[in-house]
Amino acid sequence: MRKKNETLADIVVPTSRLERLATGFQFTEGPVWNAADEYMLFSDIPANRIYKWSPKEGVTVFRDPSHHANGLTYDRQGRLILCEHGTRRLSRLDTNGEYTVLADTFRGKRLNSPNDVVLAADGAIYFTDPPYGITPHEQELPFQGVFRMRPVSEEVTVLVEDFDRPNGLAFSPDEKRIYVADSSSRRHIRVFDVDREGGFSNGQVFADIRSEVEGNPDGMKVDVEGNLYVAAAGGVWVFSEEGVLRGVIETPEKPSNLAWFDEAWRSLFITARTSVYRIRLGIPGVQVPK
Repeated sequence: MRKKNETLADIVVPTSRLERLATGFQFTEGPVWNAADEYMLFSDIPANRIYKWSPKEGVTVFRDPSHHANGLTYDRQGRLILCEHGTRRLSRLDTNGEYTVLADTFRGKRLNSPNDVVLAADGAIYFTDPPYGITPHEQELPFQGVFRMRPVSEEVTVLVEDFDRPNGLAFSPDEKRIYVADSSSRRHIRVFDVDREGGFSNGQVFADIRSEVEGNPDGMKVDVEGNLYVAAAGGVWVFSEEGVLRGVIETPEKPSNLAWFDEAWRSLFITARTSVYRIRLGIPGVQVPK
């Protein structure tokens, strides 16, 4: 285990340099690594596409149209879970191409626009639902919340209703805590304890993202030692599990989201407006299924 007072220089490999992998997009988001087939998926929301990037083939189109998909992840069966702005729903794409709507309403009202998504070890799906993809008069729910879908019954439950713009979310490595970004004027990240049933409690502000540089906290990822990586103003902010800022990995464009990848899960893939980037780090990230 590394020392608690480690700095960003202890996390970033000394020989690492931020590398731009591809550019020319409109607004990139939602990256997720397919370890079995060694490719990255990421969304271009306004282009209405999901792209695939691989070290061998570069960038190709994976899904067009994508219903303006944003956040992506995999479940334990290797199926792709999608947050769709265009249809205001959470959906699933099976390995054989079969498409299933998982959730599009709650308490008889349409969801706002599901934004980001993570999967728990028990298969439960957690997603955020800000109103980014809709106009004010289209909003039916009286709140912007964080939801959980149970793995077997597929029952949808709202866990927190008092966010302004709930956005990125990430579990701690042991899944006893979950971080949720509020990408509003609050510009902070909250952390909650997660109980055995998957509920949230003891919510509190974990970190403030205050900077003269434009950018609210957005997508997030965690490494195996509990450090939290946040796409935010000026680059990727790295916090210890105690909430101490290690430093910022600067990016030339405002980042939106992150994903771990490569054979050792030590590279960080960064979606940032018109481009996607990578940087090699010294600590492995928490893996996703697949």
